[in-house]
Amino acid sequence: MPDPQRHPFLQGLSKHRGAPPTVIVIFGASGDLTARKLIPAIYNLSHDNLLPPDFYLIGFGRKPVPDEEFRGHAGAAIREFSRRDLQPEVWSRVARNTFYLAGGYEERAAYDRLHALIQKLETQAGRELQSLFYVSTPPSVFRPIIENLGAAGLASRHLGTPIQSKVIIEKPFGRDLASARELNRVIAGVFQESQVFRIDHYLGKETVQDLLVQRFANAIFEPLWNRNYVECVQITVAEEVGVGTRGGYYEQSGCLRDMIQNHTMQLLALTAMEPPVSLDPEAIRDEKVKLLKAIQPLAPGDGGDVARAQYAAGLAGGQPVPGYLEEAGISPRSATETFAALRIAINNWRWEGVPFYLRSGKRMARRVTEIAIQFKCPPGTLFAGAEQYNLAANTLAFQIQPDEGSTVLLNAKIPGLETRTQPVKMHFRYATTFGSNTPEAYERLVLDAMIGDGTLFIRGDETEASWRLITPVLEHWQERQREGLDAYPAGSWGPKAAEALVAPRGHEWRKP
Repeated sequence: MPDPQRHPFLQGLSKHRGAPPTVIVIFGASGDLTARKLIPAIYNLSHDNLLPPDFYLIGFGRKPVPDEEFRGHAGAAIREFSRRDLQPEVWSRVARNTFYLAGGYEERAAYDRLHALIQKLETQAGRELQSLFYVSTPPSVFRPIIENLGAAGLASRHLGTPIQSKVIIEKPFGRDLASARELNRVIAGVFQESQVFRIDHYLGKETVQDLLVQRFANAIFEPLWNRNYVECVQITVAEEVGVGTRGGYYEQSGCLRDMIQNHTMQLLALTAMEPPVSLDPEAIRDEKVKLLKAIQPLAPGDGGDVARAQYAAGLAGGQPVPGYLEEAGISPRSATETFAALRIAINNWRWEGVPFYLRSGKRMARRVTEIAIQFKCPPGTLFAGAEQYNLAANTLAFQIQPDEGSTVLLNAKIPGLETRTQPVKMHFRYATTFGSNTPEAYERLVLDAMIGDGTLFIRGDETEASWRLITPVLEHWQERQREGLDAYPAGSWGPKAAEALVAPRGHEWRKP
């Protein structure tokens, strides 16, 4: 495998975007996300020389942990989860400026101690530091953390300057429209919107970012990206795994909240939005909000625009697996959906009459995230009615994970003396073109937050626009409980109810 740093396609590409002197404070420092994603992301940014020379890391948690022990846990996390092996000389640059502070999330005095520690680090560095607060905790403590950051003066540090304090907030951002609005209200009482970075890690994936480039940097696509040429759009976010040990969390969430409202709706917005006037973060986010507001309200009843189901017993990787109701911690009367599908209509000039089909589920046939734009079939005047003409609709598919890249489905002539046709695929893969060591999504997102680039983060009005669409469906399902809840075998592509969403227009779900 070629060294990605020496790969010819990477020559001349700048890797440096200057982040100011920064201290990152991770609330929930002992959590799984910190170990699996955040610490490895910071290590790899250091490996690529993308951290500022004056960089400091503070873990904040309830359990008292000595600094050296926290550094040891961080090093172990890098060894286990980083895309690169731990190199002592690289890690030491971060480790020597890594600290831990114990305190309760509702304990005001702990935030005063945190403020004093940051001021001490500024004195050591001999310069002012940007404070970036990463809230990687259960949503139940979002509010006290935000409010205490304000009360202790941490939110207003260097306000109005390039190194003003910033806060990253992990999902889930609310459970419905009312809770999202309340959380936005709490945040707005402490931070300005320019300081707030609501994170969705899907937006940090290379292929998601590539959507903007594919659409707006290639003249062959944009003229076709509308109702005149597009038959339908399918967005699939499929997981092969079941709920595992997360049954308690999943019972309170379900697929619609856990995957559709955030990840899948973000993919929809980027796929369908109008061209922004510039690459300025606010210009891009403005267009995403306009798109979400143009979506027609969903009809959640029988024969409507939504389908839901739970996985039943089946096969995963050739091995028998239990159904959702047999998983640990799941009530046998649970009405929580593990699969959800939506048929979306966008009421604007570009997309009038083009259905957008969204689906996500657990225990599906394979793990894949894909956006597929299916174009209209050509007029059947030349290649119709003969058996030798095996034609398929042209399709442009972006595979977000696991094998990042894109595919174009074309019709081609089979070599021979007769005119026979067959669909063929043209593939582009990041691993083969640019090398396989692609940065993780959190690396890009942490760096962007340090720099203050909000392009790949979600604005407050965007969260509310998404919840405004989803909340009536959640309320309808809550009223009906298990009534209308379909089932599908583990290891399949979903329930019959999902097929009923696409069948009226003569469409079928893709099998990526």
